[in-house]
Parts: sequence; C-alpha cells; structure tokens
Amino acid sequence: MPTSPSVASAPTSPVRVTRDRRADLIVTVVALALAVWVTSGLWLDPNGRAITVNSSDQALFEWLLAFGGHAVSHGDNPLYTYLINVPDGVNLAVNTSITVYAVVFAPLTYLIGPPATFLVILTLNLAATAVAWYWLLSRHLVRSPLAAAVGGLFIGFSPGMVSHANAHLNWTAGWLVPLLVWRLFALRRPGHWLRDGVILGVLVAISFSIAAEGLFFTALALGLFVAVWALHPANRAEARAVLPSFLRGLAVTAVVAGVLLAYPLWLHFAGPQRFHGTGFDAVIHSEDIAAYAAFPRRSLAGEAGLRTSLAPNPTEENSFFGWPLLVLTVCCFVLLWRRADQRRRATLWALGIVAVVFAVLSFGPVAKVDGRRTDLPMPFDLLGHLPVVNAALPARLALVVTPVIGLLLAYAIDQLRRRPPRRPAAVAWTLGFVAALLPLFPTPLLTSAREPIPRFITSGTWRDYVSPGGVLTPAPLALDVYPDGQRWQAYALADRQGEFAIPSGFFLGPGGPDGRGRIGPVPRPFSALLDQAARTGLPPIVTEGTREEVRADLEHWRIETVVLPDEVHGAKWPVDEEALRRTLTELFGEPQRVEDVWLWRVDQN
Repeated sequence: MPTSPSVASAPTSPVRVTRDRRADLIVTVVALALAVWVTSGLWLDPNGRAITVNSSDQALFEWLLAFGGHAVSHGDNPLYTYLINVPDGVNLAVNTSITVYAVVFAPLTYLIGPPATFLVILTLNLAATAVAWYWLLSRHLVRSPLAAAVGGLFIGFSPGMVSHANAHLNWTAGWLVPLLVWRLFALRRPGHWLRDGVILGVLVAISFSIAAEGLFFTALALGLFVAVWALHPANRAEARAVLPSFLRGLAVTAVVAGVLLAYPLWLHFAGPQRFHGTGFDAVIHSEDIAAYAAFPRRSLAGEAGLRTSLAPNPTEENSFFGWPLLVLTVCCFVLLWRRADQRRRATLWALGIVAVVFAVLSFGPVAKVDGRRTDLPMPFDLLGHLPVVNAALPARLALVVTPVIGLLLAYAIDQLRRRPPRRPAAVAWTLGFVAALLPLFPTPLLTSAREPIPRFITSGTWRDYVSPGGVLTPAPLALDVYPDGQRWQAYALADRQGEFAIPSGFFLGPGGPDGRGRIGPVPRPFSALLDQAARTGLPPIVTEGTREEVRADLEHWRIETVVLPDEVHGAKWPVDEEALRRTLTELFGEPQRVEDVWLWRVDQN
C-alpha cells in the first residue's frame, strides 16, 4: 500500500510497502523479550534491588514519579517543589522532571509503588524504542521487514541505549525520536500543514517533558540533515517547492509548542533556582575518539573481557560500537552509494554529514585518545559556551550517530534482498553482519540488593514525630550519594501517607562556579559533619562553636526530627552508621529508639 513520502531516498518518492503483521508481532515480542532480559536483575525483586552502578539516579527518578503523581492529584505545581531543599525549593523545570510519565503512570505508582513503576517504564522504553524505529523503517523507509527489524532492534538495544538503561528514564525514551522524524517530514505535505503542525507541536511538548536534552539533540540533527539535503543540487527544486508548506507547518509547531511549554520554559530560563550550564566538566564528559571502536561493558564482547574504561562512567558509553561494526557501516555506505542515483546519494550524503559532525562534536573541547588527553582543540570548544549548548554533555552527542548507523544497516539489507549478490558475496555479507552485531548483544544490567525503607517510614510512624508538612532529615542529609531521604519521601507520597519535607536532596540547582549549576545545595556545616563521619568512619571533633553552627543550620532548614536508620544506602561508597550515631549523639545527646531507627527530636525554641 502507498505510504507517506520517504525520508530515505528523495522525500517525494514514496516507498511502497505492505504491512506484515506477522513480522510486526515477531519484532514486538523480540523487543519486549530483550528489554526484560536487559532489566532482568531488577525484575527479580523490583522493590528490593537497585541498579548497581547508578542507584542514585534510580532513586531520583522514583522520587520524580511519586512526586509528579502526588502534585497533580493534589493540585500542586509539578514543576516546582518545596518538599526538598528546604527552604529554597527546587526548580524541576531545569531538572529531568518527566512530568508526562509521572502523570500517565500515577495510577500504577499508587498501586505498585515507585520502584516497580520505574522498572515498568524502563523496560517499556527499551522495547518501544526498538519497535518505533522498526515501524518508521518498515512503513516509510525500506521494503524488507528483515531490514527494518535489524535496524530497529540495533537502535533500540545499541550500546548507548543499554548504557543509559542504567536508570536514565529520559535517555531510554528513544521511541520519541522516530515519531519526531515522521511528523517533521509530514510537514512537507501540501494542504495539511495546520494539522501536521499541531500534531508535531504537541509531540515536541511531550518530548520536552520527558527528555529535553534529547529533544535538543534531535532538533539539531534534523535541522542539519534537512539543510544538507535541501542544498544538494539534486534536491533544490523539490526543496523550493515544499518550502512554503514546510515553513507554515513549522510556524504552527512553534506556536503550539510555545503555548504548551510557556510556563516550563519561563521556569527553565527565568524562574527561581535556575542556573546556567551544569556543574559537569565538558572535558571529562566527552567521548574518547577510541571509544567509537571499543566494545561496551554490558555486551557479549564486554563479558568476554574486551570492555574498556574509556567512558566517564558506566552510564555514558554513548558510542562503543566496536571496530567490526564501524567497518561494516563503511561497507554498507559504499554499497548504497554505488547502487544509488543522484537523489539517493543526496540522502546518503546528508546522513554521512550528520554522523561525522555529531561524532566530532562528541569529542568535547579537546581531543582524548585511548584515555590520554591531548592539547588538540575540537569544534565543541567554540560552541560549548552558547546558551543551552552549555547545559549539554558533549559525550551524549554521540547518541545521534546510532540511528544513522541503524539506518545504513537497514538500507543495506534492503538493497541486498532486492538485488541479491552472488553466493560468495552473500555469505561474506552475512558473516559481516554477524561479526559486527553479535559482540554487541546486550547482557543484563548489574543489580544489587538495596537497603530497605525503614518500618519507621513504611508504617507511618514518622507522622508522630513530624508536624504536617514539617521537616525531617535522614542522616546523612539526602544527596546523590545518599539518596535515602528521597526514597523515603517517595514511598510516603505514593502510599498517600502525607507530606514531610527534607533539607538538601538530589537535584541540579544554582551554586556552582561561575554561576553554573551543581548537584544539591551548597554544603553547610551540619551536612559536612555528617558526610565526613559517613565517608571516613571518624566522628569529627565537636566544639561549642560547632554546636552553634549546627543550631543555625537546623533553624535555617526548620528541622524537627533527625533520623538514622540501621542501614544507610551509600550510592558510591559504604556508609559508617556507627560513626554517624556517635556524631549525632555528641551533637544532640542520646537518641530515642523508634521502630527500627535512631531518632533525635530538635527543639526549635
């Protein structure tokens, strides 16, 4: 049956495909099975296990799901809260608020809790990304279901996607990208620019809520692709013909998205607790040139010992395609180029430019090669100070290369099936695909048991020690490395027990160098004392001056109760609970034993 215009060749040349419902079902089942396989460690016990390498981000997204659902159901502002970082609050519009997910999945969060809901979304994200790319390929770009399946499954379970499956609900929502691609190119249709513009505007607003940084990268990549494609001599006449309809549709998109995002954008750029840029070092969070040919940790090659430590952390293996896939990609490009006419070559040229530009930008301000920093400046050094760009991590620009590789793989298979080569060449191509893709087959995320939420929280006993809306703090204070406070708060909100506020917290806010952001608030003496005890196991020396500083902090935060559980979760290192108890006892005297926690009441008079 006819489909909408193709993105693959010339946008006005439709690819005629037939719906293969059997193939659709097989790809969907395979994608879901792979998603469950990757997240299988969490499915063993969703409420009792955490992602080993990134339990802090997992706790943050669980909190965002609980808070977002609670805010909407109680008529509160889902984009700004005073429940954490008392008394200043947190601007969630400049954080990863995932408001759409929080609202849509609120009933599930109330039913099964934030950790299990987090796991459901993470699993669906991975599966939906593969299926969405398969759908775009099979319905609009290639004729072969096999080609669409290979391309879609590769993109959905690429090294970057599996790496970000370590707790990033925003970056694993890759299913948004093929929808944005589809709706953007639909703007070329004459007579439908108003409706298509409205649809794309709504999709942009949804994408901003779930993955604003990903939306920004997608817009840059599509803008570059369209510009290069339209300027090619083979396409200039067609580009001029569709330009009026395309621009009208973009204008409608901008208006619709602008209206829907007016308040979030105001908060993001002009609201309280905003900041410029982030506190992350662009040099550290840039892609090593050698990483493109390296193998990822969570893969068959990684399990065989071929993994590297070229990424800044296990959640940022954004390229890591392995050298066999790079060789195969070049071979696919050459094959397609040789068989293409001028208009198809224009599309291949545009795809190649996008891949090269984003790969080079991912190198960050200066080049790194095999773990060694050079003095060779890179193009990102010229762009990294621009607004919005300064809030992006350059290493993640490599994620744009993944769909380009997936498209080239799908196009090549489609061509090989339409015009099969001789048997020796066919065998060589088959072996090439196997050798390139099999080492990247994903393995399950590493998970570990996490400390249980205390009965003091789960039973609701905390309400006897905190006034309605009052401030309770865990020891040590909540932060990315100590996520207990937000885990407890998420449980209480999702269990509809009521609200308690906490000082500090895991969020991005102002206070970094040169007006940039930082993780959590600027440390105060009380939080620094507890952090020292938790990290080193050595209680600090407490003087009368120390007690005065701590009293000032308690008044600033309006803390009513300090709580120390028997087991404290340290996301990066073990926590010494005994050193914390001795420090708090030195500051406040002997604690009460309530349920399974040590508790100190704070007199604010």
